[in-house]
Amino acid sequence: MQRATDCQAVEEAACEEPSDSENCTSTAESNSDSPVILKILQNWTPTVSHYFDKEHYTYAGQHIVIQESIEHYGAVVWPGALALSQYLESNQERFNLKDKKVLEIGAGTGLVSIVASILGAYVTATDLPEVLENLSFNISRNTHTNTHKPEVRKLVWGEGLNEDFPLSTHHYDFILASDVVYHHTALDALLATMVYFCQPGTVLLWANKFRFSTDYEFLEQLSNVFDTSILAEFPESNVKLLKATVREN
Repeated sequence: MQRATDCQAVEEAACEEPSDSENCTSTAESNSDSPVILKILQNWTPTVSHYFDKEHYTYAGQHIVIQESIEHYGAVVWPGALALSQYLESNQERFNLKDKKVLEIGAGTGLVSIVASILGAYVTATDLPEVLENLSFNISRNTHTNTHKPEVRKLVWGEGLNEDFPLSTHHYDFILASDVVYHHTALDALLATMVYFCQPGTVLLWANKFRFSTDYEFLEQLSNVFDTSILAEFPESNVKLLKATVREN
Protein backbone atom coordinates (compact mmCIF):
# COMPACT_ATOMS: atom_id res chain seq x y z
CA MET A 1 0.00 0.00 0.00
CA GLN A 2 1.31 3.37 -0.95
CA ARG A 3 1.42 5.26 2.34
CA ALA A 4 2.93 8.26 4.07
CA THR A 5 5.66 7.78 6.65
CA ASP A 6 4.39 10.20 9.28
CA CYS A 7 4.82 8.44 12.63
CA GLN A 8 1.90 10.17 14.27
CA ALA A 9 -0.39 9.07 11.48
CA VAL A 10 0.82 5.50 11.92
CA GLU A 11 0.06 5.57 15.62
CA GLU A 12 -3.37 7.14 15.13
CA ALA A 13 -4.36 4.62 12.50
CA ALA A 14 -3.13 1.65 14.52
CA CYS A 15 -4.87 2.76 17.68
CA GLU A 16 -8.22 2.81 15.92
CA GLU A 17 -8.16 -0.90 15.27
CA PRO A 18 -9.58 -3.45 17.75
CA SER A 19 -6.97 -5.18 19.87
CA ASP A 20 -8.86 -8.44 20.21
CA SER A 21 -8.96 -11.00 17.43
CA GLU A 22 -12.38 -11.91 16.12
CA ASN A 23 -13.67 -14.93 14.25
CA CYS A 24 -16.74 -13.76 12.39
CA THR A 25 -19.32 -15.10 10.02
CA SER A 26 -20.90 -13.38 7.06
CA THR A 27 -24.50 -12.38 6.48
CA ALA A 28 -25.99 -12.11 3.00
CA GLU A 29 -28.22 -9.28 1.97
CA SER A 30 -31.93 -9.75 1.28
CA ASN A 31 -31.95 -7.41 -1.73
CA SER A 32 -29.40 -8.08 -4.49
CA ASP A 33 -29.38 -4.38 -5.40
CA SER A 34 -28.22 -3.43 -1.91
CA PRO A 35 -24.70 -3.80 -0.54
CA VAL A 36 -23.91 -7.10 1.13
CA ILE A 37 -23.46 -6.70 4.90
CA LEU A 38 -20.46 -8.77 5.94
CA LYS A 39 -18.01 -9.36 8.75
CA ILE A 40 -14.32 -9.88 8.11
CA LEU A 41 -13.67 -13.58 8.56
CA GLN A 42 -9.92 -13.40 9.11
CA ASN A 43 -8.49 -12.15 12.39
CA TRP A 44 -6.88 -8.72 12.45
CA THR A 45 -4.68 -7.50 15.29
CA PRO A 46 -2.43 -4.43 15.02
CA THR A 47 1.28 -5.17 15.05
CA VAL A 48 3.31 -3.27 17.63
CA SER A 49 6.74 -4.79 17.09
CA HIS A 50 9.27 -3.09 14.81
CA TYR A 51 10.52 -6.52 13.78
CA PHE A 52 9.10 -8.62 10.98
CA ASP A 53 6.17 -10.78 11.97
CA LYS A 54 4.48 -13.49 9.93
CA GLU A 55 0.71 -13.57 9.62
CA HIS A 56 -1.17 -16.62 8.36
CA TYR A 57 -4.29 -16.52 6.21
CA THR A 58 -6.35 -18.99 4.19
CA TYR A 59 -8.10 -17.97 0.98
CA ALA A 60 -9.40 -20.10 -1.88
CA GLY A 61 -8.17 -23.19 -0.07
CA GLN A 62 -4.55 -22.06 0.07
CA HIS A 63 -2.50 -21.26 3.15
CA ILE A 64 -0.83 -17.85 2.82
CA VAL A 65 2.04 -16.60 4.97
CA ILE A 66 2.62 -12.86 4.98
CA GLN A 67 5.74 -11.16 6.32
CA GLU A 68 4.92 -7.72 7.68
CA SER A 69 6.38 -4.92 9.79
CA ILE A 70 4.94 -1.73 11.26
CA GLU A 71 8.07 0.18 10.24
CA HIS A 72 6.24 1.13 7.05
CA TYR A 73 2.55 1.58 6.33
CA GLY A 74 2.87 -0.62 3.26
CA ALA A 75 4.30 -3.57 5.20
CA VAL A 76 1.15 -4.20 7.25
CA VAL A 77 -2.01 -6.06 6.25
CA TRP A 78 -4.92 -3.67 6.84
CA PRO A 79 -8.65 -4.51 7.12
CA GLY A 80 -9.44 -3.38 3.56
CA ALA A 81 -7.11 -6.05 2.17
CA LEU A 82 -8.83 -8.73 4.23
CA ALA A 83 -12.25 -7.53 3.09
CA LEU A 84 -11.30 -7.43 -0.60
CA SER A 85 -9.57 -10.82 -0.45
CA GLN A 86 -12.61 -12.34 1.22
CA TYR A 87 -14.97 -10.82 -1.32
CA LEU A 88 -12.94 -12.00 -4.32
CA GLU A 89 -12.86 -15.52 -2.91
CA SER A 90 -16.61 -15.58 -2.24
CA ASN A 91 -17.78 -13.94 -5.49
CA GLN A 92 -15.87 -15.78 -8.17
CA GLU A 93 -18.94 -16.17 -10.36
CA ARG A 94 -19.62 -12.43 -10.34
CA PHE A 95 -15.99 -11.40 -10.72
CA ASN A 96 -14.19 -14.23 -12.48
CA LEU A 97 -10.47 -13.47 -12.34
CA LYS A 98 -9.29 -16.56 -14.20
CA ASP A 99 -6.95 -15.55 -17.02
CA LYS A 100 -7.87 -11.88 -16.49
CA LYS A 101 -5.30 -9.09 -16.37
CA VAL A 102 -5.28 -7.57 -12.89
CA LEU A 103 -3.39 -4.55 -11.57
CA GLU A 104 -3.17 -3.87 -7.84
CA ILE A 105 -2.18 -0.34 -6.87
CA GLY A 106 -0.69 0.14 -3.42
CA ALA A 107 -0.23 -3.62 -3.09
CA GLY A 108 1.59 -3.38 0.26
CA THR A 109 2.28 -6.86 1.62
CA GLY A 110 0.77 -8.41 -1.51
CA LEU A 111 -2.12 -10.30 0.12
CA VAL A 112 -4.76 -9.16 -2.38
CA SER A 113 -2.46 -9.80 -5.34
CA ILE A 114 -1.68 -13.26 -3.97
CA VAL A 115 -5.38 -14.09 -3.66
CA ALA A 116 -6.06 -12.79 -7.18
CA SER A 117 -3.21 -14.95 -8.48
CA ILE A 118 -4.55 -18.02 -6.67
CA LEU A 119 -7.87 -17.34 -8.41
CA GLY A 120 -6.10 -17.57 -11.77
CA ALA A 121 -5.38 -13.95 -12.74
CA TYR A 122 -2.39 -12.46 -14.50
CA VAL A 123 -1.41 -10.09 -11.70
CA THR A 124 0.78 -7.01 -11.65
CA ALA A 125 1.38 -5.85 -8.07
CA THR A 126 2.64 -2.29 -7.67
CA ASP A 127 3.81 0.01 -4.89
CA LEU A 128 6.54 2.44 -3.87
CA PRO A 129 10.18 1.41 -4.32
CA GLU A 130 10.79 1.02 -0.57
CA VAL A 131 7.97 -1.53 -0.33
CA LEU A 132 8.89 -3.71 -3.29
CA GLU A 133 11.44 -5.96 -1.56
CA ASN A 134 8.98 -7.21 1.05
CA LEU A 135 6.16 -7.28 -1.53
CA SER A 136 8.24 -9.42 -3.89
CA PHE A 137 9.23 -11.76 -1.06
CA ASN A 138 5.62 -12.38 -0.01
CA ILE A 139 4.38 -12.88 -3.56
CA SER A 140 7.22 -15.22 -4.48
CA ARG A 141 6.81 -17.45 -1.43
CA ASN A 142 3.02 -17.74 -1.85
CA THR A 143 2.55 -18.05 -5.62
CA HIS A 144 5.34 -20.32 -6.85
CA THR A 145 2.82 -23.07 -7.69
CA ASN A 146 0.25 -20.77 -9.31
CA THR A 147 -0.60 -20.97 -13.00
CA HIS A 148 0.44 -17.37 -13.66
CA LYS A 149 3.37 -15.93 -11.70
CA PRO A 150 2.60 -12.33 -10.62
CA GLU A 151 4.75 -9.41 -11.68
CA VAL A 152 5.97 -6.83 -9.15
CA ARG A 153 6.58 -3.28 -10.37
CA LYS A 154 7.21 0.19 -9.04
CA LEU A 155 4.32 2.62 -9.34
CA VAL A 156 4.31 6.08 -7.82
CA TRP A 157 0.81 7.47 -8.15
CA GLY A 158 0.51 10.04 -10.89
CA GLU A 159 4.15 9.76 -12.00
CA GLY A 160 5.49 8.28 -15.23
CA LEU A 161 2.28 6.49 -16.10
CA ASN A 162 2.55 6.95 -19.87
CA GLU A 163 6.21 5.94 -19.85
CA ASP A 164 6.00 2.93 -17.52
CA PHE A 165 2.50 1.69 -18.36
CA PRO A 166 1.63 2.86 -21.91
CA LEU A 167 -2.04 2.27 -22.65
CA SER A 168 -1.17 0.83 -26.05
CA THR A 169 0.24 -2.27 -24.34
CA HIS A 170 -1.20 -2.15 -20.82
CA HIS A 171 -4.92 -2.75 -20.50
CA TYR A 172 -6.32 -4.34 -17.36
CA ASP A 173 -9.61 -6.10 -16.76
CA PHE A 174 -9.53 -5.30 -13.05
CA ILE A 175 -7.89 -2.64 -10.91
CA LEU A 176 -7.69 -3.64 -7.24
CA ALA A 177 -7.03 -1.28 -4.34
CA SER A 178 -7.39 -1.62 -0.58
CA ASP A 179 -6.90 0.99 2.14
CA VAL A 180 -5.15 3.34 -0.26
CA VAL A 181 -7.22 6.30 0.96
CA TYR A 182 -6.48 7.78 4.38
CA HIS A 183 -5.23 11.07 5.79
CA HIS A 184 -2.48 11.93 3.30
CA THR A 185 -1.70 14.40 0.53
CA ALA A 186 -1.54 12.02 -2.44
CA LEU A 187 -5.27 11.72 -3.08
CA ASP A 188 -5.26 13.81 -6.27
CA ALA A 189 -2.44 11.66 -7.65
CA LEU A 190 -4.30 8.50 -6.60
CA LEU A 191 -7.47 9.59 -8.40
CA ALA A 192 -5.47 10.51 -11.49
CA THR A 193 -3.89 7.05 -11.42
CA MET A 194 -7.27 5.35 -11.15
CA VAL A 195 -8.59 7.44 -14.04
CA TYR A 196 -5.56 6.56 -16.15
CA PHE A 197 -5.83 2.81 -15.69
CA CYS A 198 -9.63 2.51 -15.74
CA GLN A 199 -10.36 2.22 -19.44
CA PRO A 200 -13.69 1.13 -20.96
CA GLY A 201 -14.27 -2.45 -19.82
CA THR A 202 -12.09 -2.14 -16.73
CA VAL A 203 -13.60 -2.76 -13.30
CA LEU A 204 -12.12 -1.00 -10.27
CA LEU A 205 -12.67 -2.76 -6.94
CA TRP A 206 -11.70 -0.58 -3.99
CA ALA A 207 -12.01 -1.62 -0.33
CA ASN A 208 -11.29 0.95 2.36
CA LYS A 209 -11.66 1.48 6.08
CA PHE A 210 -13.32 4.86 6.38
CA ARG A 211 -11.52 6.75 9.15
CA PHE A 212 -11.40 10.43 8.18
CA SER A 213 -13.52 13.03 6.40
CA THR A 214 -10.97 12.93 3.57
CA ASP A 215 -11.98 9.33 2.89
CA TYR A 216 -15.56 10.40 2.20
CA GLU A 217 -14.39 13.38 0.18
CA PHE A 218 -12.37 11.04 -2.03
CA LEU A 219 -15.40 8.79 -2.44
CA GLU A 220 -17.39 11.80 -3.62
CA GLN A 221 -14.66 12.72 -6.11
CA LEU A 222 -14.54 9.15 -7.37
CA SER A 223 -18.31 9.15 -7.84
CA ASN A 224 -18.07 12.35 -9.86
CA VAL A 225 -15.76 10.63 -12.32
CA PHE A 226 -16.94 7.01 -12.41
CA ASP A 227 -20.16 5.05 -12.15
CA THR A 228 -19.81 3.72 -8.61
CA SER A 229 -21.75 1.33 -6.41
CA ILE A 230 -21.18 -0.17 -2.97
CA LEU A 231 -20.87 -3.94 -3.26
CA ALA A 232 -20.42 -4.76 0.42
CA GLU A 233 -20.06 -3.15 3.82
CA PHE A 234 -18.27 -4.45 6.90
CA PRO A 235 -19.82 -2.31 9.68
CA GLU A 236 -17.71 -3.65 12.56
CA SER A 237 -14.52 -2.55 10.82
CA ASN A 238 -15.97 0.48 8.95
CA VAL A 239 -14.86 -1.01 5.65
CA LYS A 240 -16.74 -0.37 2.42
CA LEU A 241 -16.12 -2.23 -0.83
CA LEU A 242 -16.92 -0.31 -3.98
CA LYS A 243 -17.06 -1.03 -7.68
CA ALA A 244 -16.26 1.71 -10.20
CA THR A 245 -16.39 1.72 -14.00
CA VAL A 246 -15.90 4.32 -16.69
CA ARG A 247 -19.05 6.40 -17.05
CA GLU A 248 -20.83 5.82 -20.35
CA ASN A 249 -21.66 8.91 -22.38
